[in-house]
Amino acid sequence: MPKISANKLLPTTLVGSYPQPDWLIDRRRLSEIVPPRAHARELWRVDASHLEQAQDDATILAIQDQERAGIDIVTDGEIRRESYSNRFATALDGMDSDNPAQIPSRTAGKVQIVPRVVGKIRRRQPVQVRDVVFLRANTDRPIKITIPGPFTMTQQLFDEHYRDEAAVAMDCAIALNEEIRDMFAAGADVVQLDEPFLQAYPDKARAFGVAAINRAVEGINGTTAVHLCFGYGSMVKSKPSGYSFLPELEATMVDQISIETAQSKLDCAMLAQLPSKQIMLGVIDLQDTNVETPIIVAERIRRAMAYVPIERIVVAPDCGMKYLPRDVAFGKLKAMVEGAAMVRNGL
Repeated sequence: MPKISANKLLPTTLVGSYPQPDWLIDRRRLSEIVPPRAHARELWRVDASHLEQAQDDATILAIQDQERAGIDIVTDGEIRRESYSNRFATALDGMDSDNPAQIPSRTAGKVQIVPRVVGKIRRRQPVQVRDVVFLRANTDRPIKITIPGPFTMTQQLFDEHYRDEAAVAMDCAIALNEEIRDMFAAGADVVQLDEPFLQAYPDKARAFGVAAINRAVEGINGTTAVHLCFGYGSMVKSKPSGYSFLPELEATMVDQISIETAQSKLDCAMLAQLPSKQIMLGVIDLQDTNVETPIIVAERIRRAMAYVPIERIVVAPDCGMKYLPRDVAFGKLKAMVEGAAMVRNGL
């Protein structure tokens, strides 16, 4: 199984996102809505003619914050995205984001605006490959890029063409496979599939989720990951202490499974159900805006070490950090790095 930072125990990374600057995006408005599934261009504060340049500058800031905090495997902070999923999904053929539909949200009592599927889903051109190239050019550390997983993509669409969710998921997976191959060719060290909806809809996930993930990473030569979570901490205040869909991921062909344990106080015994996987261990609570101490982080790591060998643990926040104030996010990253070092140095 491929290893990242194989010469260092407990390497640290982000799950994906980092706070976007207030001068780039309307953070107040962003926090008040369900994460966008279709386009949400109105969130950007910068004119379209200068938006890419502004996003590049903000991405450099996110990279530098991670490096200053001591993160081992850096991301681009998902700075160019209105949400974790819509940048890729809305770029595919077969999607109509200009005339979206409404469906119930994963968050009870809310609706989400989603693209309509009006034709066969295809990837017409690279979508996030430039993001990888830019990230690779601006850090000498290992890099990770994130992309929505095929099952979660399927739950964020309104299908008017296939009338078959499994078929939608498979065509999403084919498009993802093409993109992932190009991401590794562009210099990515890790590619992560974000799959929070596996937890939300476990029965559907058992029907076709694993098959879709395996199709997305079929033939891929590089470290791949799946992120599984209960939702953003700022939006989901009460979380269960166990996953409804977890041991099934042992059957996937990915190398790493990203799991949150901090806010949920997860029963880490569950981690023993993934004996062949690296565990990207969520140890930073993103609902709490108080910065953890390194001692707290170290305790959360040690809880998992009773069930997972230290050689298979990668240390991370519970989920994406985009809704935190930037100073809080930076403080939490530093505490995470220092907590991992405490455990490492205490061996």
